[in-house]
Amino acid sequence: EVLIDGESLKDKDKSALTQLRLEKIGFMFQSAQLLPYLKVEEQLLYVARLAKLGTKESKQRADYLLKRLGIWERRNQYPEALSGGEKQRVAIARAWMNKPAILFADEPTASLDFKRGKEVVSMIADEVKREGKAAVMVTHDERMLEWCDRVLHLEEGVLVEGV
Repeated sequence: EVLIDGESLKDKDKSALTQLRLEKIGFMFQSAQLLPYLKVEEQLLYVARLAKLGTKESKQRADYLLKRLGIWERRNQYPEALSGGEKQRVAIARAWMNKPAILFADEPTASLDFKRGKEVVSMIADEVKREGKAAVMVTHDERMLEWCDRVLHLEEGVLVEGV
């Protein structure tokens, strides 16, 4: 049985699962997947609006995350004006916007150099610890494993424990 934040997924219908994903799960992908027609701050506020969060609370949360991740000054920029590292930080902020119980990060460092990749993974680990949340990261870059509390390898289709 799969539980997220103490809630079973077993008997949920499609609509309930969609709502659960919106409220309890954050996603980060290999590329930031930002909407090109939304400014940085709007990327975060859009996710909050989908979750029907209050406007004032959403604005405060967006401000906090943008400042925390060092991209506050870029809040009125469109994605095309951002560096790869800045785009990934926006993706982190967007993933944390609704205070999810768990974050799934699929190769979050794939398009970044080592320094930027290290910063991104460090930020994810810091937010996990600060917010008391969980994260699952898929990566081929073993240099990023030092920020992980637990490491699993996929060997011949089987998950195995170890470094």
